[in-house]
Amino acid sequence: MLTAFLRYGLFCLIAILTFWLPVDVFAHGIDDNTRVFLQQNSGVQIIPFLYIGAKHMLTGYDHLLFLVGVLFFLYKSRDVLLYVSMFTIGHSITLLYGVISDVQVNAYLIDAIIGLSVVYKGFDNLGGFERFFGKTPNAKLAVLIFGLFHGFGLATKLQEFQLPDDGLITNLIAFNLGVELGQITALAFILLGINLWRKHRSFTRFAISTNSFLMGAGFILVGFQLTGYFINS
Repeated sequence: MLTAFLRYGLFCLIAILTFWLPVDVFAHGIDDNTRVFLQQNSGVQIIPFLYIGAKHMLTGYDHLLFLVGVLFFLYKSRDVLLYVSMFTIGHSITLLYGVISDVQVNAYLIDAIIGLSVVYKGFDNLGGFERFFGKTPNAKLAVLIFGLFHGFGLATKLQEFQLPDDGLITNLIAFNLGVELGQITALAFILLGINLWRKHRSFTRFAISTNSFLMGAGFILVGFQLTGYFINS
């Protein structure tokens, strides 16, 4: 009974993240309170940036969907740690480098690529690469590369506010640590749900539909971002 509840809960979570959120949320924006704080910020603000980083990850539907796909068929703790570490290294590098070096990339295009990362993971989980191309991409390298794009996605949000140089590096490190705390929290719930569901015979039966739905969610994210890009170009 519990595993069935968790199974449908995970499926409904993906559905809500995909269809229920308003259009402005698909733009991967920042809420008004956070916006006001960032615009008025000066000096070192470790705790607020920790909170903002954690909040952004926990409400980052695209990051969460990608992590669901990455973890879906990982059975060993060692593999979970390895893949999560690759993702963490990737997004940490580009988050810090993007803001500090003021690397300008289009937020809509970056978020579209992040949507593609969700499509990729669902397609990979379904064995699509092996079936259609006869070869599967290096999964670890793919997670690292997509992690780099996820980091640029985070960086583009902070760059909008032209953060002052005073305390910038410390605040960025605090923000990144907050992202990791949010990621750990999200991973705990995702892993709990998936691991309990794996013990039920319905896991294999519903794996195809769940990952197909994950692909659909990724395509919807890509569509929203590309629409935003062409409307605002």
